[in-house]
Amino acid sequence: MKLTRREFGGALSAATLPLIGSSARAAGQPSAGRKLGYCIVGLGRISMDHFMPACQMSQHSQVTALVSGHREKAEKMAAQYNVPAKNIYSYQNYDEIRGNSDIDAVYIALPNSMHFEYTIRAANAGKHVLCEKPMATTVKDSRAMIEACKAANKKLMIAYRCQYEPTNLRAIRLIRDGQLGSVQTIESSNGFNIGPGEWRVDRKLSGGGPLLDVGIYSLNACRYLTGEEPEHIEAYCSVIDKDGRFRDVEENVSWTMRFPSGIVAACTTTYGARMSGSFTVNGSKGILNVDPAFAYQGLHLKANIEGQPAIDEPNPNQDPSQFVTEADYFARCVFDNQEPRSNGEEGLRDMQWMAEIYKSCGRSMG
Repeated sequence: MKLTRREFGGALSAATLPLIGSSARAAGQPSAGRKLGYCIVGLGRISMDHFMPACQMSQHSQVTALVSGHREKAEKMAAQYNVPAKNIYSYQNYDEIRGNSDIDAVYIALPNSMHFEYTIRAANAGKHVLCEKPMATTVKDSRAMIEACKAANKKLMIAYRCQYEPTNLRAIRLIRDGQLGSVQTIESSNGFNIGPGEWRVDRKLSGGGPLLDVGIYSLNACRYLTGEEPEHIEAYCSVIDKDGRFRDVEENVSWTMRFPSGIVAACTTTYGARMSGSFTVNGSKGILNVDPAFAYQGLHLKANIEGQPAIDEPNPNQDPSQFVTEADYFARCVFDNQEPRSNGEEGLRDMQWMAEIYKSCGRSMG
């Protein structure tokens, strides 16, 4: 699917710009006062430290059930979020969420290889799905997730929180308004120095290395900044640190993309060094930089545009504000029967492009 920049910008604006408002009433939504009941599937760092606190702060979301393999941990979290004991599930009896009217949707925060199974089971249980990225570990599984949710008439959204975040939206708007002139190139990087023993370096759980984990931010950003799909990709993978962490997955990935308009993007991701997670857009009339661009807080946009004062816009929003926006956006999609901007098809496109990146490296994904 190829969208013109104008078409992409219009769709993005319709889907996301109202979210900057502080309430459903400000956004013109009929869902004010309602709350979506989320069943949290997987009690790890992103769910306990970010998504669940966000639900506690939100207007349209609440934690109503938990799924965990550790009953003691689940009971502790249940007490903190007023979740009744009957709404604590294990992975074995997960399918019993079907009969629980407290649960409207599941939030899947499991290792990548488990996204497929627990999305399918949620759809079969009649629940909407908000799934962390990457969508899955294979293109085939991603397609099956889409089909299962469609067959059940349930929403599927991939948790691309940056697509709903004000600083990223500001960058998109500056580009759409032509402030940078004709965009020529984009550079983006994202990575960190991973510790030993992380599930992310186990290919059976992760499906790949830093590309699926943090490189996907750069890939997705290049797509939403240009409003285009790549027409050509070249990539390289490497392992430098022979310390046992990278027996199953790559340590570094670098790739270039050419878009139909002629824009060229260069991206790098790593598990071997700390990167701030940023992008720079170079246009005929100016340059725009967001650094950091993908973090949970502290985002900072700068731009120098011909004939205009320099733009310097730090974002004061603090974690978990991005997750509040994301959770409430999906709630509104459910309540108002709207298709999420970052739906399953959006997640699938990134999966397809990451498969191409690995293919260019002589590797496979999954």
